[in-house]
Amino acid sequence: MASLDSKKRTVQNVLFVCHHNSARSQMAEAILNERYGEHFQAFSAGTEPAAELDPRAVEVMREIGLDLSNNKPKSVDEFIRAGTRFEYVVTTCYEAKRHCPYIPAPEQVHARFDDPRTFEGSYEEQVAQMRRVRDQISEWVDRFFGPRASLQELEEQPVR
Repeated sequence: MASLDSKKRTVQNVLFVCHHNSARSQMAEAILNERYGEHFQAFSAGTEPAAELDPRAVEVMREIGLDLSNNKPKSVDEFIRAGTRFEYVVTTCYEAKRHCPYIPAPEQVHARFDDPRTFEGSYEEQVAQMRRVRDQISEWVDRFFGPRASLQELEEQPVR
């Protein structure tokens, strides 16, 4: 009987798409790779990528030990041109859902999170709002991908 180590693991590709790829999709990519990277490889892109990441997103992700400081916004077109295959495409905002070109994937999912561009108040208040979005994304990733990772682990167990 084959041991778990000798079985080839199947890692499924996930693309998170938001409008600017400057906060929500970047956070989702980092969280999924950190928590479930053994089963999924996450990427992120935008339908209209920003020039740089939202510094508030970089700050709140650093608080949970994830460094986005070297990330750059990317366009969905980069993945389409490269022909990257995805098992999941997850839009994280209404604009991305409306404007994302079709990317074939067995699972097309919409998970809407608040737009950081609409945050008001002092910088500290805006960072608090970004934390809330980060935590919502984190919880969503656990609810959606956690059970799928568990199923993959069960499938990889040797039959007795």
